[in-house]
Amino acid sequence: MNELPDFERLSARVGGEERFGVFYEMLLAYNAKFNLTAVTEEREVFVKHFLDSAAGEQFIPQGARVAEVGSGAGFPSVPLMLLRPDLSFTLIESTGKKCDFLRDVVRTLGLSAEVRNVRAEDAGRDPAMRERYDVVLARAVARLCTLAEYCMPLVRRGGLFLAYKGSEDEYAEGKRAITLLGGGKTEIVSYALPENFGARTLILTQKTHPTPAAYPRGNGRERRDPIV
Repeated sequence: MNELPDFERLSARVGGEERFGVFYEMLLAYNAKFNLTAVTEEREVFVKHFLDSAAGEQFIPQGARVAEVGSGAGFPSVPLMLLRPDLSFTLIESTGKKCDFLRDVVRTLGLSAEVRNVRAEDAGRDPAMRERYDVVLARAVARLCTLAEYCMPLVRRGGLFLAYKGSEDEYAEGKRAITLLGGGKTEIVSYALPENFGARTLILTQKTHPTPAAYPRGNGRERRDPIV
């Protein structure tokens, strides 16, 4: 069984990296124009966004090629890149203005990432991206049954699908989709954020089989008619 995140250690690492402060200021500046996040108070951002994003870093292999689906404001990708310079990221985001923000963050903070302005379902059908990544992750994008169809096609066989969720309740609903799309063993890691900022869950699935060619289906069917 995977160990729980060590938030005392993670807090020290995040607090000791000056670029988190730069990222916070950029987040506030862009948020005034693009409404990236409803959470803006500094301590809340530190715990709810920075520490929660960092909770998954211990499960990502050294030197992994990582894709993030629905990057938005850069969570969990930016905190993970700041803590793990060994990782290379592809940030998949369908909204152009959010891509502009992400590119500015990547450039300013000197991060190893490519920002792709593309819909997740289109990325999953692109031969240059399909089943090319060691880890594919997402946070606050869609319910697990939908998210699996966005993410699993991008994961290489033997790789990891890592979903950041509020609770483990969605797993029962998403289990069939995960299995159909090539998923094997799944582990659930539940934890409480410091200072009573809430309960969270990581759902980690190893990909054991190729995703069938019919998926992702596209044309909005992943959300409109999810695999349940």
